[in-house]
Amino acid sequence: MADAPAPTVTPKAPARTGRLSDLIADDLPLLLVGINPGLSSARAGHHFATPGSRLWPALHRAGFTPRQLTGQEDTELLRYGIGLTCIVRRPTVRAAELSKAELEAGGRTLRRRVRARRPVWLALLGVTGYRAAFGVPDAVVGPQDATIGGTRIWVLPNPSGLNAHYPPAALAREFTRLRLATGMPDLSGTPGDGM
Repeated sequence: MADAPAPTVTPKAPARTGRLSDLIADDLPLLLVGINPGLSSARAGHHFATPGSRLWPALHRAGFTPRQLTGQEDTELLRYGIGLTCIVRRPTVRAAELSKAELEAGGRTLRRRVRARRPVWLALLGVTGYRAAFGVPDAVVGPQDATIGGTRIWVLPNPSGLNAHYPPAALAREFTRLRLATGMPDLSGTPGDGM
């Protein structure tokens, strides 16, 4: 993305802290939001660094990236106008280990971050995390009516391999729906629109 905003990446936290820093820039076309880091991602110091993470193939198949990236290449997303952050900073084995209070507090912090950074779209990776953090118990996957300032909100399925409701092809279709809504170009180099 030739005219992507200049990144202002927050430096990675040392692996021993077990915390991941935001991969973010002002005015990005898209900010992806995980629920919280997994332990292996926290140890590696990269978002979605678990081998076999389904985020990277979904992003590529949907046309957000020209090739399939890995967690160790997470900073490359900024070149394509995409940032990464999370609702809760505390790493866990499973998101189900997070308390309701942690998710609600994370939702408040995320809103402040979004108001400060002003992404065009905010895409939350997991409807359960969005419901808990934003107090929207009936939310479903797809575009949301709510906004944060001028930022539009979309909820994607959780790319975790534990999410049996969305096998890889279905996950890629949902990511493609988002890319089409954002107006971001298809960088996949494959014919069609990923649907």
